[in-house]
Amino acid sequence: MSDDHTYSSDVAFTPAVKAIQARKGSRAAYAHVEERDGWRTEVDDNLAGFLTEANSLYFATASAVGQPYIQHRGGPRGFVKVLDKNTLAFADYSGNRQYITQGNLSENPKAQLFVMDYAHRRRVKIWGEARVVDDDPALLQSLMPQGYKARPEQVILFRISAWDTNCPQHIPQKFDAADVATALASRDARIAELESELATLKAKAAS
Repeated sequence: MSDDHTYSSDVAFTPAVKAIQARKGSRAAYAHVEERDGWRTEVDDNLAGFLTEANSLYFATASAVGQPYIQHRGGPRGFVKVLDKNTLAFADYSGNRQYITQGNLSENPKAQLFVMDYAHRRRVKIWGEARVVDDDPALLQSLMPQGYKARPEQVILFRISAWDTNCPQHIPQKFDAADVATALASRDARIAELESELATLKAKAAS
């Protein structure tokens, strides 16, 4: 825990946030969570498994004066790698070359990853500090998904301070086009199989 944080959730629950929680009646519930060690601070099997299935995330940073910026990052499932119990990493691909995220991180390393699983209506919020590594080609190559058609430019290293999950309330259920195509292909194959069996039975009955 950092010097200015008593609980892991203090990364988000500032004194101003806690004051509003107290005014609106939720502070006691969150205080109880704090007493039970609060939010998780290390990668466990649940988080590792969740990230293995993730193919999309939102990456939030802020400038030195606090101007927020959110960037989408995606790739094949599992493009975010667990380097150790406190560190995540992924290859950052060449894009529109605005470099807003990299500029923000150069003056303010605080960041957040917001990872959605629309199909199962799950989400994970990860607070921490991030930095760009653009001088380690071996690390970059190790993080590049095999066969993925993108030009890797640099590495994002993310050190976890705390992470938490949300309830599924209000999350719309959506499915990846590839998953839908696979399900439809399986259905169509089964229909063809049943039609073939039915044709065989009809032929036998007719004879």
